[in-house]
Amino acid sequence: MDILFFVVAFLSSIVGAICGIGGGVVIKPVLDMLQMGAPATINFLSGCTVLSMSLYSVSKALRAGDSKVEMSTGTPLALGAAAGGVVGKEMFSAVKAFFGGSPMVGGVQAIALGIITLGTLLYTINKSRIQTRSTSNKVVCLVIGLLLGIMSSFLGIGGGPINLVVLGYFFSMDTKTAAANSLYIILFSQAASLLATLLTASVPEFRIPALILMVAGGIGGGIVGRKLNKKMDNRAVDKLFIGLMVLIVAICVYNAVRAFLA
Repeated sequence: MDILFFVVAFLSSIVGAICGIGGGVVIKPVLDMLQMGAPATINFLSGCTVLSMSLYSVSKALRAGDSKVEMSTGTPLALGAAAGGVVGKEMFSAVKAFFGGSPMVGGVQAIALGIITLGTLLYTINKSRIQTRSTSNKVVCLVIGLLLGIMSSFLGIGGGPINLVVLGYFFSMDTKTAAANSLYIILFSQAASLLATLLTASVPEFRIPALILMVAGGIGGGIVGRKLNKKMDNRAVDKLFIGLMVLIVAICVYNAVRAFLA
């Protein structure tokens, strides 16, 4: 069973590094579907995996001098996301307490993720007909980053597809530039969320072998995904992204129905 943690993290992180969605948007619903832990445990494992993958991808790009991160907007976005990561964690704790740790917690997350993913899919399909903006105001960047951090931390997905839509619409970034900036934002939001979890002593129960395998899978997937990203053009990345969104929406519908019928 433990090998499944590695396989899910590895494959998810490959597509996550290619598309800039962090991999958590795949890891979270797939682990929920396979019932490989409580929602809080899966949130934690997914967050740690995404953090390791984004840390590798961002640091490697910076060291190689081929980073596409636009620091003037990316840094305030990332700082806002860091604050949002803490807020999102508290929101998840509140929802968990409200439902008493029942499977409905996962159901709420599945519904929210499904709606966000569906909206992202529709935007991506029609983005050629949508007029984008070129936002540069630092305060606006901080607010946008805050909202992205809240969603990513609450859903346990790292950053997910919503990052690409926001970066494309508000900052007119092409797919590969948005992917690089998305990973930068994810790095900050997940680091802040993990730090808050450790400082508040709210780490859920988890198996150490599962964490090690997932982190290893996240880093390995980041290595492979970064290499593949360099060989793919924006059109190929868009096609992979759209296919992935369809799959995630289907899994979220299944997870939500199962959670509320349990």
